[in-house]
Amino acid sequence: MVPVLELRKVNLSYEKKIFQDLNLKIYPGDKVVFIGSSGIGKTSLFKIILGFINDYQGEILFSGEKVSKQNIWKIRSQIAYIDQDVSFPEGKVTNFWEYVFSLKANQKIKPSLEERENIFTFLELPFSVLEKKSEEVSGGERQRLALAIALLLKRKIFLLDEATSSLDRKLKKKVVDYFLNQKSLTVLSISHDSEWLDTNKAKVFNLEQNKWQI
Repeated sequence: MVPVLELRKVNLSYEKKIFQDLNLKIYPGDKVVFIGSSGIGKTSLFKIILGFINDYQGEILFSGEKVSKQNIWKIRSQIAYIDQDVSFPEGKVTNFWEYVFSLKANQKIKPSLEERENIFTFLELPFSVLEKKSEEVSGGERQRLALAIALLLKRKIFLLDEATSSLDRKLKKKVVDYFLNQKSLTVLSISHDSEWLDTNKAKVFNLEQNKWQI
């Protein structure tokens, strides 16, 4: 089986060395949690995968194809990236919602009302949040809105950077369990939460030690 994502001897340095000869193979359907102390490069890894950081050495392959400036947009269109600090532009949330689904890469995706209702119900999110101004939306609501958009876009690869950190314990477990149980989804998560780590459904990679945790 061809890895959906492969890193070959990736090196990244700024004032100090971030990665040294990082080798990773992620296969379709894998669930991987990245751990390591603050500043070790967890978020940098996601930004390298997305093509936001380019000053690294080594190779990154996506479904066997070397990542380049020519194909990075095609690759990004298959990935949902959710950051810990989700930000929305000024104005009503619904304006941003409509903007996301109007983008060229998303225009063919038309979630039905039933699909939206199911996702909002699952995330315990009222439709009224769409009428709020962005500055009125709480951190937990922002994360749930970002998750709702990502799920409705039907991406197959999720990069979750502390993406459930602002959810209450019950909802966090429900969301994490959903991702862990979706065999068709490839999920890379940065988290130290027990919901991600205390399970046999996810592999753990310690970036500090540059190895899989057994």
